[in-house]
Amino acid sequence: MQLDLNLLAALDALLDEGSVAGAADRLHVTAPAMSRSLGRIRRTTGDQILVRTGRTMTPTPYAIAVREQVHELLQQVQGVLAPSRALDLATLDRTFTLRWHDSLVAHGGPALLAEVRRQAPGVRLRFLAESSVDTPELRRGEVDLEANANRPTQSEIRGELLAETGHVIVVRQGHPLTRVKKVGPERYAEAEHIAISRRGRFDNALDGALAQLGLTRRVVATAPTEATGLEFVRESDLLVTAPESTTRAAAAHLGLVLLPLPLELPSAPVYLSWHQRYDTDPAHAWLRDLARTALTGDVGDRIEAAK
Repeated sequence: MQLDLNLLAALDALLDEGSVAGAADRLHVTAPAMSRSLGRIRRTTGDQILVRTGRTMTPTPYAIAVREQVHELLQQVQGVLAPSRALDLATLDRTFTLRWHDSLVAHGGPALLAEVRRQAPGVRLRFLAESSVDTPELRRGEVDLEANANRPTQSEIRGELLAETGHVIVVRQGHPLTRVKKVGPERYAEAEHIAISRRGRFDNALDGALAQLGLTRRVVATAPTEATGLEFVRESDLLVTAPESTTRAAAAHLGLVLLPLPLELPSAPVYLSWHQRYDTDPAHAWLRDLARTALTGDVGDRIEAAK
């Protein structure tokens, strides 16, 4: 049987108004059009629905029995086809999964969580560590929001560039490089380096820039996260090269020193990415707004994800 949802709206109006004319006015159609709808409803249900008693029309026992059910069904259909976009943060009960670069979690995560808890106490945030391989969780709906340096390449993934930042050298207090007036490319290349790479790569854009100057650096180890790399630096004469904006606060906390990088490197971008299925989701849009503020707030520009 082919169902016409317009008949459900017509039946609801007829049962509520108790007349063809009243139902026609309510749905902004002509009385003949409503009479035709009543005829179709009668043929579909096998019931008269409304019968004339003098000058008025009276619902049949079947019509009385299904009146509330018809009204509830119509409301459900309208809720599916025209969902409300109102967002009640006080009652919002939802868990969002975020896969962010570790330094972005360190800098933007606490501010984001604090604001989420203030506005929507029923919302929970699940931060996941970045994988050593590219993963499709964003496309599959297993991750709600990503933040890293990767510009999305798939058409269904939205990517918003939030900010960019330059790079600096990070060393411990008393490191030999802190005692020279200016760190040149040669001194920089001669030092022992630790590279930040979630994939365990020893080389990156730095090596290309050094090669153009005829120089090669020595990378003695890799670390999967920026926080781990800084711990290595604090306990040795290793140096690490990292985005300035996220490193500044961590270096101060660990008592490390920032030095200018004597090379020209492209700025490190940070992208906020999500699947297009969430474009019009009010709760997701609310979270995106808070994430933008957290990632571009007091600490300024942001970071390149480790390659």
